[in-house]
Amino acid sequence: MVDLSIDLNIELPKYQQLVNAVNDALANNTLSSGDALPSVNNVCKDYHLSRDTVFKAYSILKDNGVIESVPNKGYFIANDTRKVLLVLDTFKAYKEVLYHAFVKNLPKKVIVDVQFHHYNINNFKTILNNGKGKYYKYVVMSFNHKEVPSVLSDFDNDKLLLIDWNIHAKKSNNYVFQDFGNAFAEVLKEVLPALQKYKRFVLVYPTFTYHPVEAVTHFKQFCKAKRITYKIVTDINEFEVKKHDAYLSVSDRVLGMFLEQCRNKNLEPGTDVGFLSYNETPMKPFIYKGISVISTDFKAMGNLAASFINQEQSIQKFIPTKLILRDSL
Repeated sequence: MVDLSIDLNIELPKYQQLVNAVNDALANNTLSSGDALPSVNNVCKDYHLSRDTVFKAYSILKDNGVIESVPNKGYFIANDTRKVLLVLDTFKAYKEVLYHAFVKNLPKKVIVDVQFHHYNINNFKTILNNGKGKYYKYVVMSFNHKEVPSVLSDFDNDKLLLIDWNIHAKKSNNYVFQDFGNAFAEVLKEVLPALQKYKRFVLVYPTFTYHPVEAVTHFKQFCKAKRITYKIVTDINEFEVKKHDAYLSVSDRVLGMFLEQCRNKNLEPGTDVGFLSYNETPMKPFIYKGISVISTDFKAMGNLAASFINQEQSIQKFIPTKLILRDSL
């Protein structure tokens, strides 16, 4: 028997609680393909709910392909397939690593819908509001906007996983984050020996980037504490490669500009100038003689996100940030 009890002390709508209860029963094998659900009238009577509430829940489950109705017989579990919504900011090379690790570690019965908000709050609201009640679980990459918390508040914590950036997260949320603050600062200390052959350390932080601004704060603190001459470039038009400078860029667009200027000025990366990129991608070990990176492990992030889907357990994890030194520095 499936438990369709309703908690009157939470803000989640009653119909959505019913939808979640059926999905949960599928997840823990209380229900399986072909099993009958209680009739609308029985649910109304047993759980003191209105007919409209129960019918709305069953309609959502039917639209999602979770249940089917048979005339004069009732409602039955249609199949064991579960749909998961994965919301990413943009599709970049390192996000592809996360995506493939995530999908690879899910059972075949789980279908993943991927959508991108592109840091646009209207896109974000539309994706999540339209997906409400249609998915077994939600994996969401958040961003810095004042309306994000109110959108996320409509989702059951047990169904929601926040990934990548620790922004707008509550203590009760499930999450798998990287640390753009203290972990980044610790990795900069590891970079110090490689910086000894350069005269200046330049952070390229373009105005178009959505990289957390706390990285700029920690960069300044590091350079001041170690008495390193530094510069921060925000206008990409002012980016000019100079001999004896080492560059740290949070945007992959800058890498191409850097290599082009090195070729035009006959500067050797790793000798005349240095380059350190943020976020590992599959190609960076092979670009030029290898690009040094500061990066979290996006494969591990994808694996942990998949474990949230596969297991009925809460998760709160930070993925370590690491330095990978190659010939560019």
